Amino acid sequence: MALLLLGLLVLLGLWGLLRASARSPPALRWPPGPHPLPFLGNLHLLRVSQQDRSLMELSERYGPVFTVHLGSQKTVVLSGYEAVREALVGTGQELADRPPIPIFQLIQQGGGIFFSSGARWRAARQFTVRVLHGLGVGQGPVADKVLQELTYLLGQLDSYGGEQGLGPPSPVSPACLKPFSPAGRPFPLALLGWAPSNVTFALLFGQRFDYQDPMFVSLLGLIDEVMVLLGSPSLQLFNIYPRLGTLLQLHRPVLRKIEEVRVILRTLLQARGPSTPWGGPVQSYVDALIQQSQGDDHEGLFAEDNAVACVLDMVMAGTETTSATLQWAILLMAKYPGVQGRVQEELGSVLGPGRLPRPEDQRVLPYTNAVLHEVQRYITLLPHVPRCTAADTQLGGYLLPKGTPVIPLLTSVLLDKTQWETPDQFNPGHFLDADGHFVKRAAFLPFSAGRRVCVGESLARAELFLLFAGLLQRYHLLPPPGISPAALDTTPAPAFTMRPRAQTLCAVPWP
Repeated sequence: MALLLLGLLVLLGLWGLLRASARSPPALRWPPGPHPLPFLGNLHLLRVSQQDRSLMELSERYGPVFTVHLGSQKTVVLSGYEAVREALVGTGQELADRPPIPIFQLIQQGGGIFFSSGARWRAARQFTVRVLHGLGVGQGPVADKVLQELTYLLGQLDSYGGEQGLGPPSPVSPACLKPFSPAGRPFPLALLGWAPSNVTFALLFGQRFDYQDPMFVSLLGLIDEVMVLLGSPSLQLFNIYPRLGTLLQLHRPVLRKIEEVRVILRTLLQARGPSTPWGGPVQSYVDALIQQSQGDDHEGLFAEDNAVACVLDMVMAGTETTSATLQWAILLMAKYPGVQGRVQEELGSVLGPGRLPRPEDQRVLPYTNAVLHEVQRYITLLPHVPRCTAADTQLGGYLLPKGTPVIPLLTSVLLDKTQWETPDQFNPGHFLDADGHFVKRAAFLPFSAGRRVCVGESLARAELFLLFAGLLQRYHLLPPPGISPAALDTTPAPAFTMRPRAQTLCAVPWP
């Protein structure tokens, strides 16, 4: 009897333990990673100018989900298509926040679109998506704006002169391998960024700027300086050690430049204010912001400071990314004349010499479309922007606590050896099947994915296609005299994005 009673007690105890373990949350688990050093963490393992490549090398040792210590901050890195896609698409709102990055906390105070989180981010993003759609992004009206801007850009390039009457080289001809000898002056590669920047400004402010307008010149110059400063080693140091960075005043130069940008943005906001009554027609993003602030906004989500923060994000992101990508595309055409020749042959046979491209032409220009996609894959313009877990989150078999910074490494997706045949080579064939038809690839994620996918993706796609096709319809793009295509520099410049280095090209009109 005593043994039977003891057995029952043991069974009851085991049942209670099982019930308790079922009710209690699973224990938090961190992914593996290199052992951190005091104060430095794992910074000694990361190259300053190529942090994304260093992280990819660490993933080969520690797996697709691993932990690094950036100073004292434990950060989880996701590497490769499978790990990144699972996190960005599979976790929903759990990975939709941004961690508090010190320099952007100072700049935006938690506002804007790009580095905000929670209710402020959701309100700003929903508003921005709605307004861009209302302004015709992804539709005919914006395509017309882009093509109008293309004519101004062509006029600017024409002013540099060039040898007339050269036909397009055959893609299999030896002429493709030899640079022409243009008579005109080389133009600065950065000039190509003026057109996409002006398209963004027209959507934001309801007007385009003359390329010599002092405000246009000042704004582009400030954006350039800010992007360079944000990618500098001193700002990276500030973000990792904000107290030390504040003591050394490492943040002051970029804050001064940002304030100069804000002065211009406030001037443009105030200029639109009187002409934007409540309920009137909305002709720009700023018009919509002003009307929203006049309406039911009890939480102050669209008060002036946050309105300026939203415009600042749109100005910085909308100009830099598309501008840099177009520059890369044209630089790569000059470096790979055989690819350029095939694009021009396709444009000539499908569109002819007189008709400008339209967005719907992408379907009948598979090689041109493939080249543009390959440009974006190959350059990995924005290698990574960190996310943050909004709650305890399961990733790759590990349970991460709320507030964990997570780096979805987009470079590792765009260069994933399991997804791309020749990941380190510029190869438009990545997006073509055996019959030359365009093929979508799941691992093509230059705009990220999930709830934080780039808000301007459709605008960027339309701009890039129309400007790229329009430029190659009109010009051969060549290295400057004395430089071979192979010698053109495709090493990224140090900046917040992986932008091309300052250099010149020649634009030779044809046919």
